[in-house]
Amino acid sequence: MSTTYLGMPAFESFPKAAHEAVRDETLRRNLRHATHTIRAKRAKAVAEVSDWARLREAGKRIKDHTLRHLDRYLVQVEEAVTAAGGTVHWAVDAEEANRIVAGLVKATGEREVVKVKSMATQEIGLNEALEAEGIRAYETDLAELIVQLGKDRPSHILVPAIHRNRGEIRDIFRSEMGAWGRPAPEGLTDTPAELAEAARLHLREKFLRAKVGISGANFVVAETGTLVVVESEGNGRMCLTLPETLISVVGIEKIVPTWRDLEVFLQTLPRSSTAERMNPYTSMWTGTTDGDGPSTFHLVLLDNGRTDTLADEVGRQALRCIRCSACLNVCPVYERAGGHAYGSVYPGPIGAILSPQLRGTASEIDASLPYASSLCGACYEVCPVAIDIPEVLVHLRERVAEGGQATRGGSKVVLKPAKGHAAERAAMRAARWAFTHPGALAAGQRLASRTRRFHPRTLPGPGRAWSGSRDLPAVPAEPFRDWWQRTRGGKDEAK
Repeated sequence: MSTTYLGMPAFESFPKAAHEAVRDETLRRNLRHATHTIRAKRAKAVAEVSDWARLREAGKRIKDHTLRHLDRYLVQVEEAVTAAGGTVHWAVDAEEANRIVAGLVKATGEREVVKVKSMATQEIGLNEALEAEGIRAYETDLAELIVQLGKDRPSHILVPAIHRNRGEIRDIFRSEMGAWGRPAPEGLTDTPAELAEAARLHLREKFLRAKVGISGANFVVAETGTLVVVESEGNGRMCLTLPETLISVVGIEKIVPTWRDLEVFLQTLPRSSTAERMNPYTSMWTGTTDGDGPSTFHLVLLDNGRTDTLADEVGRQALRCIRCSACLNVCPVYERAGGHAYGSVYPGPIGAILSPQLRGTASEIDASLPYASSLCGACYEVCPVAIDIPEVLVHLRERVAEGGQATRGGSKVVLKPAKGHAAERAAMRAARWAFTHPGALAAGQRLASRTRRFHPRTLPGPGRAWSGSRDLPAVPAEPFRDWWQRTRGGKDEAK
């Protein structure tokens, strides 16, 4: 198992990466404006729905039921897609998925593909894998286009270029569009309309020329083998209908059993993500149909750590995620650090629990992600499928502190204790011994009181990270038990 997703650079720990990010005033200003705007719009959209709590609970139960019976529903999907004229491929990891997709594209004789926004393909580093095979992948989502042209990385689930402002986007279009196709118009300004028109003109020639499209899917309906993509720009509709060959890479957790189940998520996803009552474009396709859409369809079902995550009774709830990004927009940590500090295509609170499970906690970045939270609980409150992210964070912190655990090829690999937690473990062992020896505890309290003048206000060494912004609590002049014995004689007056 790779310690980072293919196509993602090797990262240091989250605290180190975040330390650099918070010093970027432009980044913080962009993030604060965008997240607060989206947050306010979402709250208004959700408030319109009188049965939101019931929809949320329904989404949770549908997802939990599907995950409990995932083996059955996966087989049902394969049978339905095959019966509808599609071909199903199974990929255990990123390497296998990339090999399958590259082989399918090369079999068409094409060397270009257009892509719908897809986190699964980003997760496996598909663009980089295709490039290594001489195939160029063009992102067609506006934000993904900005990221690709800027040789950048996504920093948000819904708005990958959230860290860029209009002036930066204008400069990227002016300098980079020509190398990828139609150049930006002369005199391009940073007004949204002009930027959108520049992207539209640039992408149109790619839509009309492309013979192969690649997508992910927001949902897969098991009873019919139907795939669903929701989006706001129409680029997805173009990629899903114009090419002759369509290849969809989908995580195995994206399945819903029936169309009636899909109805729940088509109400909760748009309100939680774009604060819309419904998505402007909802595209659905079932296999192939003569004279309508691609003539060849391939579905690549991706595991890449999901089965291992499913085995964790606490952590498996992360697989309920419908990628709405609501948790990012309310997270005080994400708002200040941005998405790049998470070292994954899944940033924010959901990334802090999903990435360490899909990748294991062997790397420095993955061992630190469960600590990238204040545990304020805002992420749980807005999650449309009620993922208790704070609960999973604490669960993963325990795993890291105890030494961590990764899974490779279906077998567990016990890791060495994580760096930075040796002192914490030693302190907990000492505390456990003291609390089970009352005499020693009392003696220690008296000693602490008598030497209080010599106590430092901050902790030395690694403890400075905690006490650097706060003073240590002052030790009282007299232990409570001694005060109680002196003033009450050890008697409980309530009796």
